[in-house]
Formats: sequence, C-alpha cells, structure tokens
Amino acid sequence: MNAAPLVRITKTFGFEMAHALYGYDGPCRNIHGHSYELSLTVSGKPLRDPGHPKAGMVMDFSVLRSIAEERVLKHFDHALVVNGLSPHREIKNNGGLFEKLISVDYQPTCENLLLDFVERIRPNLPEGVSLHHMTLKETASSYAEWFAEDNNA
Repeated sequence: MNAAPLVRITKTFGFEMAHALYGYDGPCRNIHGHSYELSLTVSGKPLRDPGHPKAGMVMDFSVLRSIAEERVLKHFDHALVVNGLSPHREIKNNGGLFEKLISVDYQPTCENLLLDFVERIRPNLPEGVSLHHMTLKETASSYAEWFAEDNNA
C-alpha cells in the first residue's frame, strides 16, 4: 500500500424524542414521539503509524460516540422539541411533565432536525476527518439524509 486510501466509518445511535409540528395539516401537529436512529458516517485516512495505539483507524468509534452524545444525544434524548416561533414555546413545566423542553427556531421536522444535528457534529470532528453523510430515521420506513457532496461541504 502506497498512498493511504480514504475510508468511511459509520456509528449509529438510538434515542427517544417527542415533537409537535405547529400549523401542520395532519396528525403530527399533536405532540407525539418517535424512536429515532441517527447514523453518522465520516471519512478519512486510517492512521498509518504502526506504533500508535490507534493505528489503522480513521478515528476511534468511542470518540465519534462521545461527540454525538455531547452535541446531540444528551440534549435531545427524551426531550419534547417544539417550534419556538409557535405558541408551543409557552408550555411550562407542569409538575415535571415537560422537564426537558427544547424550543428551536425552526419547525422540528425530521429534515430540519437533521440539518441542526449536522451543524452540531461537523465542527467537532477531529482534524483530517470529515462528515460524509448523516441519516436520521424517524420511523423504520421514514428518514432524512444529508450528504456533504450535495452541499459543497
């Protein structure tokens, strides 16, 4: 092997979250929850230093997990996410019922949540590692995808 090839690695995370789509013309306008699955795929060149403990790795999967947990999961897991431009932002802690309420400045669709997560993850990746794509599954058959090549990123 002469030049180190680019390799992609993927880590997938599950979390629970509720949301409501204010002004939507279907049942998702009501508070409801999903078991989300977030997949992060990064690319880079595996470390070629045979004496290094991370030799052969693009990055340690545990580092990717730590970034996802710190930037996304600890905030959104078991949270209720509402559009901060809607009356939903007025929901108060009702005896602990809404302890983890997140008010965002967008409609919390699967697509917009994914774009938010991309912006939370991408700047925190190690040097030499880039975000290739992310997928956010809202249900087993419904998901949104973001690809760097589609976004000149």
